[in-house]
Formats: sequence, C-alpha cells, structure tokens
Amino acid sequence: MGMNQTPSGERLHIGFFGKRNAGKSSIVNKVTGQDLAIVSEVKGTTTDPVYKSMELLPLGPVVIIDTPGLDDEGELGLLRVGKTRQVINKTDIAVVVADGREGAGKEENDLIEILKKKKIPYILVYNKKDLCPSGETTKKDGENILWVSAATGEGIYELKEAIGRLRPDDNDGRRLLADLIQPSDTVVLVVPIDKAAPKGRLILPQQQAIRDILDRGAVSVVCQTEELKNVLSMLKTPPRLVVTDSQVFKKVDEITPPEIAMTSFSVLFARYKGNLWQAAEGAKALENIQDGDKILVSEGCTHHRQCGDIGTCKLPAMIRKYTGKEPEFVFTSGTEFPEDLSGFAMVIHCGGCMLTEREMKYRLATAADQNIPMTNYGIIIAYMNGILERSLKPLTQ
Repeated sequence: MGMNQTPSGERLHIGFFGKRNAGKSSIVNKVTGQDLAIVSEVKGTTTDPVYKSMELLPLGPVVIIDTPGLDDEGELGLLRVGKTRQVINKTDIAVVVADGREGAGKEENDLIEILKKKKIPYILVYNKKDLCPSGETTKKDGENILWVSAATGEGIYELKEAIGRLRPDDNDGRRLLADLIQPSDTVVLVVPIDKAAPKGRLILPQQQAIRDILDRGAVSVVCQTEELKNVLSMLKTPPRLVVTDSQVFKKVDEITPPEIAMTSFSVLFARYKGNLWQAAEGAKALENIQDGDKILVSEGCTHHRQCGDIGTCKLPAMIRKYTGKEPEFVFTSGTEFPEDLSGFAMVIHCGGCMLTEREMKYRLATAADQNIPMTNYGIIIAYMNGILERSLKPLTQ
C-alpha cells in the first residue's frame, strides 16, 4: 500500500475551524500548499466540511478538514454548524482561526471550551497579521497562540511546526492481535467470500489482521468456512488462534475443537478501537427488549448496501428470532450518529474499521453518558449464538 493508500481511519485528522471570513480556507491552502478549499470574499463559501487526504510534512499522512463558518446564520447555517460539531469528534488536532483585527469572540471561545472538554489539542491562530498594527500582534496569552498572514505566508511554517508538536503519541502499544500470539505461531483467519465481499480484494479488518500477524513474525493461513476442517487437520501443530468473520461464528465454533482459542474480527476490533467490555455488557440489553423498543443500528462506512446486508437485514432478523419481540430498527451510516440517544433502548454499531479511534470513542462515550447500552455487530451475534464467552477468552488469558 502506497502513502496515498493509508486508510482514512489510521491518518491524523486536522480540523480547521473559524468564523466566516476569518480566512480559514486561505490558511488551509497555505498550510497544504495547494488549492483545496474554496476561497472567496463572499462570507460563508465553505458549505460542507471538505475532507482531503494528503501527505503533510512533518506529520506524514493526514486528513485535512475545512469546516463551515462557526457563525453561520439561518436554517442552513444551523445545519452546517451541527456538521461542524460532528467534525470536532473526528479531529485529532484543531486549528481555530480568528481575524486578528477582531480577536477571538464568543464563537471561538465556545469552540475552545468544547475542545478542552474533549481533550483535543488546539492552536488559536490570529490571521491577517499584515493588516494589524505591529503592537497588536505581540499580544500572546499562552503557548498555543500564533499570528499568521495567509496573504503573505508569514507564520505558516511556524503553524505547521506547532501542529507537528501537538501530534498525539502513536506508539501506545495497541495491537490488533500481535500481543495474543508469539513469533512462528500459526493463526487461521476464516474469511467467507459472499455477495457482500468486495470483488477481488479483502476488507480492511482482514488486511490489518494479516499485516499484524506478519509484523509479529507469525504465519497466517486464510481460508473460507468450508475449508476450515481440512486446514485444521493438515496443520501439524494446532493454531494458536482461529479468527472468524462474525457471520459464520456458529459454524466455525462447531468446527474448531474447544481446546483451540477462537475469536472474531469484530471482537478484536472492539478491543483495538474502543471498549470491548462496554460492548460485551451492552449485548445483554437484548434480554430486556420489548415490542416497539427502538434499536439504533449504526454503520461506520457508507459502502453500497447489498441486499441481505448484515446491518439492515440479517441482524434485525436474528434479533427478532432471539428475543421473540418486534422492536423498531433505525439505521444510520457514515458520519451520521445522533447526539441524543434518549429514545433508544440500545445501540448496535459496526466494528468501526473505517472510523478514527477518536470518533469511535466519542460514540461510545455519547452512549455511556446517556446510559444507553451500546454493543457491536460481532459481539451481539456471538452473544445470540451463545459463544461470546468463548470469543472473549483468548483476550483475558
């Protein structure tokens, strides 16, 4: 995979925020060295967040997000400001741009309060330095304030360096599964190729699992469900771990002898991305579901829904069968995730492989703050099949 192929979920997300006409988009263009955002003298030109994946030194692969103005007016404006707030939850580093001639007002300060509350590192940038009296531009309230001029380019290099210093430490030791195995172990990955599988390639969790196994100096054997029995009998020593796609959990559980550790891609991802134990606990909420209860089924990516899609078809059918009830299912995908979850009995999320860790944690926190049980596809399927305990076991030993 080349640089440009770094998955969006693994890139550093840098959000640019500010009032209309503070020169936010011009600063984005100066920082990135290319015309990425729409720039004009008309207030409020950026109508939707603009996402752009790129390579930015000294940071490496990043996603730059240019957002609508914080002070947007009218109905459409309110909708855009809502989108801006959603962007905050995807942001690893925030750049708040204010017009140096006006200083930071209520909108900027409100935003900074939200950033502090969410523990998102930020820089306050005063733009239009070239239009301000020189005495004005020496006022500094702290570390994270910079004066720049998008028009002359002054301060842009310093801004990039400052963003670089705020980079969160990547090396926090989190691994998808490398810490569960030893070098030269064998791991069997069970990957069903059905009509939902992309043509000619593997999906991201499968690619990442293979990569993690290789990095550990271990061996991955990839097969479909039908070949699993044969593969297990061929291997001289039993595999250290069998990892399966959740949709074939039950079959794989039956084929894999009890002494061989078994888990699923979604259980590994729940551990890697957010809060495995919150999800395991959340699955138990199924026991209390009644007719008419609303269940939110939320998907992180916006891929084209196949018929028989797991989230919209298979999962609801399994839940109706398991509970014997008729709950109401509400579906969201991509960046849509309601801030108010109070009407829902529970939330079932996908594995979140296309979301950043910050976005996934934000969603988990939103549910926890409102005491709404939240789980994910794989964990609830394992729970309904009575094998959640088995799939959690390799992670607790």
